[in-house]
Amino acid sequence: MSQTAPFIAVLIPCHNEAVAIGKVVDNFRAALPEATIFAYDNCSTDDTARVAREHGAVVRSEPQKGKGNVVRRMFADVEADIYVMVDGDDTYDASAAPVMIDILLTESVDMVTAIREESGSAAYRRGHRFGNWLLTSLVAYIFGNRSRDMLSGYRVMSRRFVKSFPSLSSGFEIETELTVHALQLRCPIVERRTAYKERPPGSSSKLSTYRDGYRILKYIALLVKEELPLAFFGVVAGLLVLSAVLLAVPLWLTYLETHLVPRLPTAVLIVGLFVSGLLSLVCGLVLATVTRARNEMKRLFYLTQSIRLPRR
Repeated sequence: MSQTAPFIAVLIPCHNEAVAIGKVVDNFRAALPEATIFAYDNCSTDDTARVAREHGAVVRSEPQKGKGNVVRRMFADVEADIYVMVDGDDTYDASAAPVMIDILLTESVDMVTAIREESGSAAYRRGHRFGNWLLTSLVAYIFGNRSRDMLSGYRVMSRRFVKSFPSLSSGFEIETELTVHALQLRCPIVERRTAYKERPPGSSSKLSTYRDGYRILKYIALLVKEELPLAFFGVVAGLLVLSAVLLAVPLWLTYLETHLVPRLPTAVLIVGLFVSGLLSLVCGLVLATVTRARNEMKRLFYLTQSIRLPRR
C-alpha cells in the first residue's frame, strides 16, 4: 500500500526583509520543492510582502507586532504534517531542511533544532554570541541540559508539537518558550549543526542585544515562576527567613544579656519576614500542585494530537 507523502509547510516570519525574503523563498523552494511556503508579514514598511508573493510564497499578515505574535498566528492558521520554521533574513542554510526532516521522521522526534555554525566572521555579533551562551546555559541548568542553541530560529517540528504549543510570548522570547515547552513535556528533540552566515548587504538585524536579552532573561524568570513554582517561591522563602534570622541574632543576644527587647520595630520586622517566608513556601506548595495538574493536561492534549505522517 502506498503512503501519502506528508504535507510540509515552511513558515517564515518576517519584518522589513524585502532585501532577503526573495532569496529565502527561492532557496527553500529548491530544497523542498514539495513544500508550501508561507511568508507572514509582520507590520513591514518595505516591500517584503510584494517580494515574497512574486517569488511564489503564500503571503499572510499579522498586525500585532512581535515575532511571538506571528508564530502564534502561523501555528494556528497552517495545517500541515511537518513544519519548518525559519527566519526571513537569509542567514540559515535551506539545504539542511531535507536532512532535518529526515531526522524528524527516522528518529520519531517532535523537534529538530539547527545549531548555528558560523560560516563568516560577521555572522554572529559578539554580544549575541555571549548572550545566547548565557541564556542557553541558564535554561539548561534550570529546565534540563538538552539544548545547545536555545535561540536558534531554524526548527523542524511535528504537527503534534505545534498544535499542542500554547505560544504565550509576544516577541523574541518565542524561541525560549518553544525550548522550555519541549523540555517540560519531555518531548523527544534533536539538534543538528547547520551553517549560519551574515545577513545580505542592505539588511539589518531587528534584534537588540541588551533590550531583547533583558526581555528573554525576564521571560525565563517568569517561566521559572510558572513552571517551577516550588523552587521559585522556595528561594524567596529562604531569603526572607534568612533575613529574619540575621536580624534576630543580635536582638536575641541583647535579650540574653539584658532580658529586654530595646528595638521593638526590628522585632516586628523579624516576625513579618518570618511569616512572609512561611506564606511564600505555602504558595509554592499550592502552585506546585496546580502546575503539576496543568502539565498533566498539557501532556494529555499533546498525546491527543494526530500524527498524520509515516513513522519510519
